[in-house]
Amino acid sequence: SFGVIADIQYADAEDGYDFGGFRRRYYRQSLNLLRDAVEAWGTERPPLAFVLQLGDSIDGLNARSGEAEGALEQVLAALGRLPVPVHHAWGNHEFYNFSRARLVHTGLNSRPAGAIAGLPAGDCQAYHFSPAARFRVVVLDAYDLSILGREPDSPRYQESLQLLREKNPNDNLNSPAGLKEPRFVEFNGGFSQAQLDWFNEVLKFSDENQEKVVVMGHLPVHPDASNRVCLAWNYEDALSVIHSHQCVVCFLAGHLHDGGYCLDSHGIHHLTLEGVIETPPGSNAFGTIYVYEDKMILKGRGRISDRVMHF
Repeated sequence: SFGVIADIQYADAEDGYDFGGFRRRYYRQSLNLLRDAVEAWGTERPPLAFVLQLGDSIDGLNARSGEAEGALEQVLAALGRLPVPVHHAWGNHEFYNFSRARLVHTGLNSRPAGAIAGLPAGDCQAYHFSPAARFRVVVLDAYDLSILGREPDSPRYQESLQLLREKNPNDNLNSPAGLKEPRFVEFNGGFSQAQLDWFNEVLKFSDENQEKVVVMGHLPVHPDASNRVCLAWNYEDALSVIHSHQCVVCFLAGHLHDGGYCLDSHGIHHLTLEGVIETPPGSNAFGTIYVYEDKMILKGRGRISDRVMHF
């Protein structure tokens, strides 16, 4: 079994609203909800094997108030009470607070240290691990293509900006207004070809070894488990890699605070978790997933529904 949580977005700030001004965000409360989740996970028997934190652990507000380091310390201290590893996806809010080069040196870098064979080249954060026989988890880097967190003179930044401008003529690159493909906004990102090639090789290995694979990343990759805005830029490319293999059973994402779910045409479960940040006091948004030979059972808390996912 393992824990799942998304979009904590903690900041030591008064409650606010989303960019549309409609949805309440409980910045201080989110840390209490995280602590409650950690406490609940700690009582699980048998104990959890690991926890997946699906990105946006602290809010972009922290960058403006100069409190990014302190906020991150508090979130990591709460997660640090768990006696098991926590695997982190990086989301847009991580990059509002830190450069990619800085994030590597924080506790949000859960990628195995050292020159482990089979990791993608460059500063791509993708990796995989096998917590049990014939079971593998792949962590994707959904901001590998992005203008967030990178130096403007870097080739990857230039490549990403060019793609974004081709698809989004708006002055405000965070605005999807009038776009035919509204996901091409600055707060999203995508997967480089190098990462997709690496992903394909990992899944080939899992196919050959009869493994079941769970994939996680901050951004959803299926339009039926998201709205049209909150998808990875080149989600179709990631999907076509997944669909060319037999091993993947589930894709876990965050980013869309409402959550979402679909079972796709290839029998893969796409689960987008509700965000902690928009969860009112008295509720919560986390879950535990129990893995069996032929299914996974999600026991959700608060806003997250229970779900049985057969494969």
